Amino acid sequence: MAAPFRKGCRPLWRIIHGSGTLSFGVRNVSSNNQCCAQSLRTVSAASPWALHGAVYLQRLPVISHDRNPIEEKFMELMHQMEFERSLLSDHELRLLEDAARMSRKQEEDYDSDEEEDYGGKEIVTAQDLEDSWEQKLKQFQPALRSKGVDATDVSSLERCLADSLILLCKKDVGSQKLWLLPQIQWQNGEMLRQTAERALASLPGADLKATFLGNAPCGFYKYRYPKDIQKEGNVGAKVFFFKAVLSSHKHLPLEKNSFAWVKKDELQDFLKPEYLKQVSRFIMGL
Repeated sequence: MAAPFRKGCRPLWRIIHGSGTLSFGVRNVSSNNQCCAQSLRTVSAASPWALHGAVYLQRLPVISHDRNPIEEKFMELMHQMEFERSLLSDHELRLLEDAARMSRKQEEDYDSDEEEDYGGKEIVTAQDLEDSWEQKLKQFQPALRSKGVDATDVSSLERCLADSLILLCKKDVGSQKLWLLPQIQWQNGEMLRQTAERALASLPGADLKATFLGNAPCGFYKYRYPKDIQKEGNVGAKVFFFKAVLSSHKHLPLEKNSFAWVKKDELQDFLKPEYLKQVSRFIMGL
């Protein structure tokens, strides 16, 4: 039984050479990493594309949408079904108990000793509770569904409270001024998410706090600069987008001509078609 084993095994001295390295074609990892790092530095230094980090900042809905007629009918149906299948509540049982006690008081053989069960305390009936609740309801003022802001004023964050809004800013691209998601050029030694955070923090006149959703980009877009900028050696920019949700802000309106809070269906009025095509892949109309 030992002979087949010896035939199937290769001697160790045939595998290991005098240098002490295995002859399985294993590469020198450390030297290869140095070569790769050097080649990456060379490529990045010679790359004509500028890297940018951008943030897709979303303000979530503050209030719910108004119900349409179908939803109203469905809500009424569900309330009716719940009412028909429900049992008596504690308050309804208390109303029955109060009615029974009042009927016993009107009987001729009523025994006043029953009141001793309450220990001389004042009896608060269910009707008394309903009256007090009615007074509190009249004093209650519900919050307004609209804060009196013009819905067409895209510079205000208080517009369209029932919809999700996206922050856009106007950038100078060559001789043009274009509406884009906030972006800024990447700096050496920076992670792309840090670049996106810096793009949000560097917005002039805006004090916005956001929660970034992950470290990986949610989208990518590449565009070429105008010809007058390409002469300087820069072909264009590669933009990596990161999602973020607005967590807090100061109630200060941003500059009307520099910033805009828009809904998803309004993006076509601000963004270029090619840019909108790429951005729409990761923008959700929540």
